[in-house]
Amino acid sequence: MDTRLEKLTTWVHQHPGFERAHLTPVSGDASFRRYFRANGKSGTGKAITAIVMDAPPEHENCQPFVALARHWRQHGISVPEVFADDLELGFLLLEDFGDRLMLGRLNGVTADELYSEAMAELIRIQRVPPGGDYTLPPYDEALLDREMSLFPDWLLEGLLQMELADGERCMLETTFAFLKESALAQPRVTVHRDYHSRNLLVRPDSPVPGVIDFQDAVEGPITYDIVSLLKDCYIEWPAARRNTWLEDFRILGKEAGLHKADSDTFHQWFELMGMQRHLKASGIFARLYLRDGKSGYLADIPRTVNYLVEASRPLPALRHFHQWLTDDVVPAVHHKLGTSPDSLSGGPRP
Repeated sequence: MDTRLEKLTTWVHQHPGFERAHLTPVSGDASFRRYFRANGKSGTGKAITAIVMDAPPEHENCQPFVALARHWRQHGISVPEVFADDLELGFLLLEDFGDRLMLGRLNGVTADELYSEAMAELIRIQRVPPGGDYTLPPYDEALLDREMSLFPDWLLEGLLQMELADGERCMLETTFAFLKESALAQPRVTVHRDYHSRNLLVRPDSPVPGVIDFQDAVEGPITYDIVSLLKDCYIEWPAARRNTWLEDFRILGKEAGLHKADSDTFHQWFELMGMQRHLKASGIFARLYLRDGKSGYLADIPRTVNYLVEASRPLPALRHFHQWLTDDVVPAVHHKLGTSPDSLSGGPRP
């Protein structure tokens, strides 16, 4: 018996319009959080819906989500309204943005418009000033290190069962230091930290995407979120098209006064930031399988590793890292996941 679901249902029934609501599961995420849709009726008999978040307090802290949602909404960001919350229980009643993830709507025809709106919203997020009931933690050296360590700990040694030699560990440390130096040198902005096509919702009543899963926001490098969007772990685009969108975003950010970088500098920030993120993401996907029993993310590891291969190829400082990826890591990924070199980037790819 799911006693927590019973408590959640009882809590939802306390709110006007949802006294008899039935909770239907909706897509969850890679955390311990669960989501349900509650169907109710307003005082005039009109059908209404809300999203119910169940975030067990022993695993999740809802306070940043609630504080950021209220602060960001005050500054025009399209995040869901928090109708009610019980932080001790880990229950939230939220505005329903629907089920149309941006990922499912992206194709060769729709991509320009969808990314244009998403980038405009990202600029607005980056401009949100500090304030509210929650101070954004810094994306500092310690956090960058912890994230990159997920790659050797969970992907290489955990999933792929690779035994790293001292020279390989030294090479990884040198690579991580190089990426960290670039990240810390970038202008600082508000960072969503998971701004991609599975956390953006296409809404019928507005071209501006609904933004979710923002509770891990930090103050950090200006290119982090645009990497998440354009080098998405769940969908891949040809480099030429991706770079066109990146230049559009660079210009938007410069016009907004967020940076003064030229095209070459911004592109290098983007590529190196992308490597940091994809080291982290590939490790997380492996951890989700090994620790949490979630196998659905294994299919995204080849694409994520391929981003590392592509980004490191033209950089002399990462020549040894690139060669090692190509010679050792990529074949190990193929062997473990049963993929082939032709499928390394994985689908979908428009």
